[in-house]
Amino acid sequence: MYAVVQVGGRQYKVAAGDVIQADFFDAPVGTTLDINDVLLVSGDDGVKIGKPFLDGAAVEATVTAQTKGEKLIIFKRRRRKDSKSKNGFRAKLTEFTINSINA
Repeated sequence: MYAVVQVGGRQYKVAAGDVIQADFFDAPVGTTLDINDVLLVSGDDGVKIGKPFLDGAAVEATVTAQTKGEKLIIFKRRRRKDSKSKNGFRAKLTEFTINSINA
């Protein structure tokens, strides 16, 4: 059984036991959350598709870590101007472990 959920504006295909990294979500480590933005559920009885979300469907997840992503380098150079800038960026991420899918 798997589901497609929306967390932080992005969509993830998840199954029980999966670990996903989503955009930062302000919740302490060890907190259990119900993700109600379920777009699709596929199981033994077929596929259920929401318009846009399924009513009564939820995915139970536990926050396992608050981390940072890998470093991205932003380099801008303007031709013939002798002008350039270099910046770095690391996104804050929240790691979830999917406990169960309730459809």
